[in-house]
Amino acid sequence: MARTLAARFTIGVDLGGTKLLAGAVDSDLSVHHRALRPALGLDQAGLVESCVQAVEEAVEAVDGDVAAVGFGIPCLIDQRTGTAVMAVNLPLQDIPFRDIMVERLGMPVTVDNDANCAALAEARAGAGRGASELVMLTLGTGIGGGLVLGGELYRGALGAAAELGHMVIDMDGPPCQGYCPNHGCLESLASGSALVREASLAVAGRPDTPLGRALEDGRPLTGPLITELAHDGDPVARDVIALIGRRLGVGISNFVNVLNPEVVVIGGGVIAAGEMLLAPARAEMLARALSPSREFVRVEAAAFGAESGMIGASLMARDLAAT
Repeated sequence: MARTLAARFTIGVDLGGTKLLAGAVDSDLSVHHRALRPALGLDQAGLVESCVQAVEEAVEAVDGDVAAVGFGIPCLIDQRTGTAVMAVNLPLQDIPFRDIMVERLGMPVTVDNDANCAALAEARAGAGRGASELVMLTLGTGIGGGLVLGGELYRGALGAAAELGHMVIDMDGPPCQGYCPNHGCLESLASGSALVREASLAVAGRPDTPLGRALEDGRPLTGPLITELAHDGDPVARDVIALIGRRLGVGISNFVNVLNPEVVVIGGGVIAAGEMLLAPARAEMLARALSPSREFVRVEAAAFGAESGMIGASLMARDLAAT
């Protein structure tokens, strides 16, 4: 316990559908080292090994001055056992993740859903600071969700609550991705994957644009490319981001009606689009949600951007070390 209390840093790990980010974070939430690893294409054993290596790199970078490690992973988590039960976009299933990491790393470990981690970071120190009712949506490969209700992170009976990306907004919509059996989920229509899919369709009909020429030059079609060119004024890229924003607004209107939150925070990689995404999302929410909730709620970009999950995981580790 003495080592735990004296240590200056905690490690936060955010495992996503395509990449892994680990950071050594101090008590002021300053990040002193970042370790980035690919996640796409790895099997379960490979993902575990990548997590271990990223944490070891971050620990070494701060000379081992680490109290605990927090993992945010895009899984349904059974909090009773620390088991990663099932992930939609990664090959993680029924793995005792917390126990494995404690054994491999030799230090205290906590594990939670990645969007829960992001929600905690934004509620404590970010765009939702001071709010007791918060909805968090992380837009990346999929869409993660986190809830702060009554000032507390809400996990549900088993720890598997707030899978907000799997709310159906179009019963006849496209199949959801990965291991989700549904159709028309918010994730299938408003995630980073949906952004790339819609851009591919749109640029095929309007190839004489900067986006079309970039693809002709061999650049891969990715969310960051679409966002970059949208900021530069590309009409196809801007139109597609606005479409994703309107769809996102449909989902937000449901959360506003059901939960009456003070703030809805949007994070993940897609938030790099900023107001090009948020303005149509707000407009759609205002057109669909009910009063007085729609006038009361704020829809904001995550203060920690795409690093909310990593920061939140480090906060969970700090909470663990303090117990």
